[in-house]
Amino acid sequence: MFLSTAALVASIAAAVRIGTADTGWTDLARVLATRLGLDVEPLPPLVDSLLWDLRLPRVLMAALVGASLAVCGTVLQAVTRNALADPYLLGISSGASTGAVAVVVLGATTLGVTGGALAGALLSFALLLLLLRRTGLDSVRIVLTGVVVGQLLTALTSLILMASADADTTRAVTHWLLGSMAPARWNTVVVCAIVTPLGLAVAWLCSNALDGLAFGTDTAASLGIDVRHTRMLLLVVTSALTAVAVATVGAIGFVGLIVPHGVRFLVGPLHRVLLPYAALAGAVFLVWTDALARIAFAPREVPVGVITALLGVPLFLLVLRRRGEL
Repeated sequence: MFLSTAALVASIAAAVRIGTADTGWTDLARVLATRLGLDVEPLPPLVDSLLWDLRLPRVLMAALVGASLAVCGTVLQAVTRNALADPYLLGISSGASTGAVAVVVLGATTLGVTGGALAGALLSFALLLLLLRRTGLDSVRIVLTGVVVGQLLTALTSLILMASADADTTRAVTHWLLGSMAPARWNTVVVCAIVTPLGLAVAWLCSNALDGLAFGTDTAASLGIDVRHTRMLLLVVTSALTAVAVATVGAIGFVGLIVPHGVRFLVGPLHRVLLPYAALAGAVFLVWTDALARIAFAPREVPVGVITALLGVPLFLLVLRRRGEL
């Protein structure tokens, strides 16, 4: 755990230096020292703003979002007993996309893109619970209902774009839908820094329940687990984490799918151990993926969701092969 945490800190520090503008370790140290009130010579305003206002929030956001998505994927794979479950299984990302597109296309500037995406994500989760109120929270019904809600909202997003958007708006929305850390600023980092540790703490406290749910509803109930209330709590937590992540940086695929499988292969299936390592691995993975997205085709920036997909597919196939499932 110490080495994993040190790897994350080192990754964040290294990723802050990576970009089209050349900066060194001393520049990063001087920026941090200046903010701590130490007696050092400040950097030129342009370099200081580049590191403090642009790169550092972006890298920290990548770490927080990567941790959130990895934890959500780990939880949902246990709750639904579906190896292909990921944070977008419940249709949350589709709801966030609909909200963001509605704000951009319809001009609801008071909400902003982030506010509209968050509102759409929460409304999609409310719709999911409404559809499940009579049938219960059975794992199969959760998956099927989430797929239905996601498809409905995806169709609604396409309808809004086709009916009201021009070419430039469609291009901008498409870029946002692929996921990008570029909009990250300190105010959004603070929100994620509050939500992510709280969500991870709740999920970790439910570790024993997740171990039971991974073996099925009957097994979990025989161990004294309140299956319905535990599932509801975990669905609310994963939905909140996913909603905040998608509302802030867009939909970034494969992190919540491949990271849990890879970490489970290394440390085993017990969630008390699996969840913290999945959070650290997801954070490191997305920090370096975002760094690659910045420099791969510099000065043009590639959406980080494209890079995660290109890396995620072969990594997922490798994990399946090592587990003997391919």
